[in-house]
Amino acid sequence: MSKQGSEGLFNTISPVYGLFFNRQRQRFAKIIRDSAGRLDLTDFTSILDVGCGTGALCSVLDDLGLDVTGIEPADKMLAVAKARNKDRPVRLLKGNVLASLPFEDKSFDCSIASYVAHGLIPDERKRMFREMGRVSRKRVIIHDYNRNRSPLISLVEWLERGDYFNFIRQAEKEMKNCVTELSECFSKVEVIDVDVRAAWYICTPK
Repeated sequence: MSKQGSEGLFNTISPVYGLFFNRQRQRFAKIIRDSAGRLDLTDFTSILDVGCGTGALCSVLDDLGLDVTGIEPADKMLAVAKARNKDRPVRLLKGNVLASLPFEDKSFDCSIASYVAHGLIPDERKRMFREMGRVSRKRVIIHDYNRNRSPLISLVEWLERGDYFNFIRQAEKEMKNCVTELSECFSKVEVIDVDVRAAWYICTPK
């Protein structure tokens, strides 16, 4: 799906996504808590949420005491995020990781993108990985699907016209071999399952 098409889709569905804000918060909080033995996000000071959607993850990260910035390309989704986080010190900005992020190199300890990568075509994913690696000092986390498929998710992703089916087959390989002029995006990639159908692809920037 094109960048314009993706933004239009998420502008359209933003009211529906907003209804699931609390459920998303609970899910993110559980995953972060259960994964602390492998990667404890409280070890970081600052974090960037790329494609922050309704801001549910931003709010959970704020609860951990992190300095949180969220960036989202869809205006209406960003409006939901701002409304849901209006009493929090979370910075929420309009922007698209595919058009480069408005931050200096190594601006954040960590960056995270939740369910963004699978909707992009391979070249776009590589651009996202490179840009997240550029602005991150310590880790990049790609929170996305693992190999465990379900009929419902497959149907939804087919309707979205993203690249889900290719992504779940080769996500780890893509991140390890994201090459531009013979340089890799990340020096190390570790994959941990954080839910039945989700994984954290934990990447170390170069």
